[in-house]
Amino acid sequence: MSSVSLNLDNPALANDYDRISAERQFKNGQILIHELAIASGERVLDIGCGTGLLAEYVAGLVGDNGSVLGIDPLPLRIEIATRRNRPNLTFRVGDANQLADFESAAFDVIYLNAVLHWLPDKLGPLREMFRLLRNGGRIGISTGSRNGPNRLQEIKARVLSREPFNRYPEGLKGRAYWVNADELRELLIASGFEIRKVEERTNVQEFPSAEAIIQFSEASSFGNFLGHLPEHLRAQAREAIACELAQSMPAGLRRTRERILAIAVKP
Repeated sequence: MSSVSLNLDNPALANDYDRISAERQFKNGQILIHELAIASGERVLDIGCGTGLLAEYVAGLVGDNGSVLGIDPLPLRIEIATRRNRPNLTFRVGDANQLADFESAAFDVIYLNAVLHWLPDKLGPLREMFRLLRNGGRIGISTGSRNGPNRLQEIKARVLSREPFNRYPEGLKGRAYWVNADELRELLIASGFEIRKVEERTNVQEFPSAEAIIQFSEASSFGNFLGHLPEHLRAQAREAIACELAQSMPAGLRRTRERILAIAVKP
């Protein structure tokens, strides 16, 4: 995850994410898990598990004879996750780019929920995930698509192009690496998988305020949303973005994005 800083997270952001994701990433993750048809007794790896909400849900599906391991590179989020105490559920700090320590064919299911877009190199990690699955094992991915407009990012770019923010160019740091459905399909095939489903679905999220949208973006990006700015300018930038965001959504604060859902199998 070298495109972003892992050092901007803090306890407030981690707790915000745990609270906010229950109504957002967690619900999208439940759809992904339903499509994967996870069954009792299966061994599951959750890559980028965050604070562990979805992994805890999956642990209830696999039962006492199954197991769920959640990994995430952010220690503060793993600290929250470890409070979810179930005998078949384990968490540890880990990275999608560092899977070499896992044995081949160690898992029946691997999933990434709201994670893939943070990986600059996707092919290398996907090939490692292929190795980690048993024959017939499944991978599931739920991630935003680069197709369609992203109003928040458009407004953010416009605000940051002005003084004094433009003195601190963002570059690629803090940005996500989105793909579309066709590109993800090609990546999965190149990794050795057989495709079962890759489709884009419209995802609509409602927020109580423009500030709430920004808070969600800061928490879900572990501080990278405006992390390149000096601390004394972040509040000013947040206020400017929130003002333009509210003005651009006269019909209500509904954020519409295209989301990719992919299921593939190791033959």
